[in-house]
Amino acid sequence: MAQDKHGLTGVSDSGNHISILKKNKRLLLASFAALFLVATIAAVVAGVNSHKNGENEGAHAVLKSACSSTLYPELCYSAIATVPGVTANLASLKDVIELSINLTTKTVQQNYFTVEKLIAKTKLTKREKTALHDCLETIDETLDELHEAQVDISGYPNKKSLKEQADNLKTLLSSAITNQETCLDGFSHDGADKKVRKALMKGQTHVEKMCSNALAMIKNMTDTDIANELQSTNRKLKEEKEGNERVWPEWMSVADRRLLQSSSVTPNVVVTADGSGDHKTVSEAVAAAPKKSSKRYIIQIKAGVYRENVEVPKDKHNIMFLGDGRKTTIITASRNVVNGSTTFKSATVDVEHVAGILTSQDFLNIAAAVGQGFLARGVTFENTAGPSMHQAVALRVGSDLSAFYECDMLAYQDTLYVHSNRQFFINCFVAGTVDFIFGNAAAVFQDCDIHARRPNSGQKNMVTAQGRTDPNQNTGIVIQKSRIGATSDLLPVQSSFPTYLGRPWKEYSRTVIMQSSITDVIQPAGWHEWSGSFALSTLFYAEYQNSGAGAGTSSRVTWEGYKVITSATEAQAFAPGNFIAGSSWLGSTSFPFSLGL
Repeated sequence: MAQDKHGLTGVSDSGNHISILKKNKRLLLASFAALFLVATIAAVVAGVNSHKNGENEGAHAVLKSACSSTLYPELCYSAIATVPGVTANLASLKDVIELSINLTTKTVQQNYFTVEKLIAKTKLTKREKTALHDCLETIDETLDELHEAQVDISGYPNKKSLKEQADNLKTLLSSAITNQETCLDGFSHDGADKKVRKALMKGQTHVEKMCSNALAMIKNMTDTDIANELQSTNRKLKEEKEGNERVWPEWMSVADRRLLQSSSVTPNVVVTADGSGDHKTVSEAVAAAPKKSSKRYIIQIKAGVYRENVEVPKDKHNIMFLGDGRKTTIITASRNVVNGSTTFKSATVDVEHVAGILTSQDFLNIAAAVGQGFLARGVTFENTAGPSMHQAVALRVGSDLSAFYECDMLAYQDTLYVHSNRQFFINCFVAGTVDFIFGNAAAVFQDCDIHARRPNSGQKNMVTAQGRTDPNQNTGIVIQKSRIGATSDLLPVQSSFPTYLGRPWKEYSRTVIMQSSITDVIQPAGWHEWSGSFALSTLFYAEYQNSGAGAGTSSRVTWEGYKVITSATEAQAFAPGNFIAGSSWLGSTSFPFSLGL
């Protein structure tokens, strides 16, 4: 298909829209990586001269055992063992993980400088420049994630529940892996991009494998600890409560719960298209918002059509877009790949990575260093580029613990880019054509309307294209208690445009459709190949208790990776309470939700 993605990720249609990092950022990155590496090595080699040969052999045994659970055990072992003296004091799996993360950080920092050199010395096309700036952005995010993972792992276990700690750590490393793929995917739109991609491939792939190894070891350690805790206490963890009740975090005060449940909220600023408010554009309001705010900052967007590209950068924490209603508050633009953008930066609204995990402090008084997710209610995000302009994103989300309520996402190919981290969509409407919900977040859609629309002649519609590249990533797309159908322009001609639930963008693509109504717009086979037999045995596609004319599974694909779930216990793992750790944060959004089946 002419408009199918050859690599979904990209950037904005102009390098001018990219915030170029300041020169002192390089020094900060270098210092960051060096300090962590030196600190870790110093800690690990402390007392090395006093250890006996037998103890050194024991440390090597710890390293070998730790690395045995990874996908790249030889790299895991050699990366650490070849650094003089560092294995002398390895006493536990946790020690190996800490050292692995710090060594990975150093390599990421080196990749940052490689990209800078390519920008400075290489003759580049407009899109290549944009894609390289994307790489700087995703590398920067990776450093943030590794830093946060290092802090979390050094204090592990702490007063939080083991499952919450595990979810946080797995999310951070899963996102770090995704970032490496995102960088490389930006050079997949044209054949001419391959030279730049080749120059980056070795370094990015090396970091991805190192992140994969750290993730595997984290999963091994936390799974074991959680299993031991369950065995010793003989009870379920608090996060695993089943049911449909609305659950508020235990640490949230009664007063804060009442405030969040209140239908009336006082915005910090008001945006009006006619200029009568505090700001005339959404971008102006975001730019004026405080950085790393410890409190929710509400930007009320009054009814109107806002023709602009909006970027919510990672240092703008706790931002909320509050519209007058998705039919009246519309943010629209038309960046697209055909006109020189990359997919990554084509988004009309781009919510960048905001790292941070809920603490046990009150929601309205979270430490400023802790970033909160992005919220939006009553807003339409639209890309009007059309079906002939290939990838053209309406909304891209990389913010952890982000949620959307009563919002519309409207475009054609690649409408909604659920890029990374944990995301929740409730009572939203998503419409598009090719791969119109895609990315590698852990994303749950609940009580949403998801409709295919009429594509170009000869095209097939794909509802999802999930991008998991590592079997240990805690990512996937879950569509629960929703309605999958067709828009009014597709309905009369749907027999001419085959529509499928999804196809595997990456090797371990994971998508679950459960308890949803599916119309006959979906083909009996249900799912479609990406390219030949690619990923058909490694993907995980599942359906559970769906209804409607398109929900029958008797004629579904027979791939090794596809299954019909029959166990409620198995399906429960994909409900918000478990899949996105919903019990620890969804209550703070003030949006409705159901944690279970």
